[in-house]
Amino acid sequence: MADKPSIPKGTRDFSPLEMTRRSYIFDTIREIFKLHGFLPIETPAMENLTTLLGKYGDEGDKLVFKVLNSGDFKAKLSREELEGPAARLGNLISGKGLRYDLTVPFARYVVQHRSEIAFPFKRYQIQPVWRADRPQRGRYREFYQCDADVIGSSDLLNEFELIQIIGEVFEALRLSVEVRLNHRKVLAGIAEVIGIPERMTDFTVAVDKLEKVGREGVMDELRQKGIGQGSLSRLDPLLDLEGSTREKLDFLEDFLHTSEIGNEGLAEVRRLFEYEGDHPVGTRLEFDLTLARGLNYYTGSILEVNSQEVSMGSICGGGRYDDLTGIFGLEGVSGVGISFGADRIYDVLQQLDRFPEEGELDTRLLFVNFGETEVRHILPILGRLRKRGIAAELYPEPAKMKKQMNYAHQRGIPFVALVGEQEIREGILTLREMDSGSQEKLTTDELLERLSPAK
Repeated sequence: MADKPSIPKGTRDFSPLEMTRRSYIFDTIREIFKLHGFLPIETPAMENLTTLLGKYGDEGDKLVFKVLNSGDFKAKLSREELEGPAARLGNLISGKGLRYDLTVPFARYVVQHRSEIAFPFKRYQIQPVWRADRPQRGRYREFYQCDADVIGSSDLLNEFELIQIIGEVFEALRLSVEVRLNHRKVLAGIAEVIGIPERMTDFTVAVDKLEKVGREGVMDELRQKGIGQGSLSRLDPLLDLEGSTREKLDFLEDFLHTSEIGNEGLAEVRRLFEYEGDHPVGTRLEFDLTLARGLNYYTGSILEVNSQEVSMGSICGGGRYDDLTGIFGLEGVSGVGISFGADRIYDVLQQLDRFPEEGELDTRLLFVNFGETEVRHILPILGRLRKRGIAAELYPEPAKMKKQMNYAHQRGIPFVALVGEQEIREGILTLREMDSGSQEKLTTDELLERLSPAK
């Protein structure tokens, strides 16, 4: 007996209704990216492992899906290598991997195509990414990201424009969100002040888990990494820092007064909040000292967006990266970007029932098929409807009326047109509204006017 068809855990099929709703999200985000002057690119699903590994930290590297080399990939391996640790063997028999995010491939793209690019380069990219993570609610192994990045400029106006884009996207999607802001230089300053400047990665990876594991969980992880009690005691009050953004920044100014890098980050945070004060972005912008975003490539401002209505984890995030293209041989090019998690946004919109009704419709009108004569009369009318932007179709065979009406009902088609011998003689058609059952006689011109999208 054949196995029952299935798909890998952490992946999903999407029905027509789900695709229509996803397109609504993608189209909303894409149009706002375009309004801000961002240009589209695409990169391959697979990248060389040398491109991917070493950019996400140890934990991120473990989640890269590796692709087996073609042919007899074991032929050149020794017995010792074949029987060695699985992680090391994976690197020996795989030279490629599915992309983990869109940012590292973008940095590779910039370096590879730098002679064709006018800097600063503002690009957007809407494509799937893959992570070998444990599937759970809101976390998938295959999911889409919608990224916007500016590379080739270090000015904070870029960060502020991305915060504006976040506000505009979620306003258009009718979602209430909170944008949390921090700065890697502030975190570096804290690591310096508490005496562990060389342990920045361990420090940020642990702090980034505060919401998930709690204060004691963070402290335990740092202890396990060998961070001394003196450093943990100095860190302790910062994990409970409360008050307004101004109060938090004033406290940090005093705490970081001996750290040059910490004060640089603090000054940039203050400037962003000044911009926001002069030009509100329509969303709640908060300073969050515990926001660390564990990815190694962030060097400046870091952002994370959460729904204020549904507990879902972050639905958008990003930050400044000054060194990413340097890894690929192009030094001194700073970038900053954000990434919208379309799948989590979908889940939030679905839970809140915020998808627009018109976004759920595809075909607006179905013509009933009475036979060959009627079909020949209907075909030119179909052409006129479609030129007007009205999605319409003709049932493909002269089946029983009940079957055709059931089809319209199952598809959620709101209108059905009846064109029989009498309608052809009179130069009209009968339009039935499916919800109410009401009918009206219309000419073709009147039908076009009745169903044309509102301008």
